[in-house]
Amino acid sequence: MSAVPAVVLVGPMGVGKSTVGRLLAERLDVGYRDTDDDIVAAEGRTISEIFVDDGEPAFRALEKRAVAEALAGHDGVLALGGGAVLDADTRALLAGHRVVYLSMDVEEAVRRTGLNVARPLLTVNPRKQWRELMEARRHLYEEVATAVVTTDGRTPEEVTQAALDAVELKEA
Repeated sequence: MSAVPAVVLVGPMGVGKSTVGRLLAERLDVGYRDTDDDIVAAEGRTISEIFVDDGEPAFRALEKRAVAEALAGHDGVLALGGGAVLDADTRALLAGHRVVYLSMDVEEAVRRTGLNVARPLLTVNPRKQWRELMEARRHLYEEVATAVVTTDGRTPEEVTQAALDAVELKEA
């Protein structure tokens, strides 16, 4: 029998998936895994470098494979890259999992990600591009989510508790 993640976190870049994911894993006494980290480790280069060198379609193919492997083989908390839900096969694989969509509004996103961070999809007009990304992705995050937790104005600890409550998981 394959492992099943305790919780899968989805949401836009900068929402806090990594921070909340690590806190959730600690509170549940399970491992933490991030598919973006898996891709960087496997490729030996950053996400930005993959985007620049190979293009977004090549990155998305790597991401799809990394997510499928992680969903099949990780029993802790799993954080997915912001665009992972764009793939229909990935969305289908998420069915039946405890998926928490961490949401935030654009002002919070700008405050958290800043305007000069290495985010390959937010290079020209970050505020406008973030809004467009969210318009394209919000319904996909909602489609795969078993729970939605807003992060606006909350500390990572508050978001972590809200996520635990939302999926009715008890701390270890």
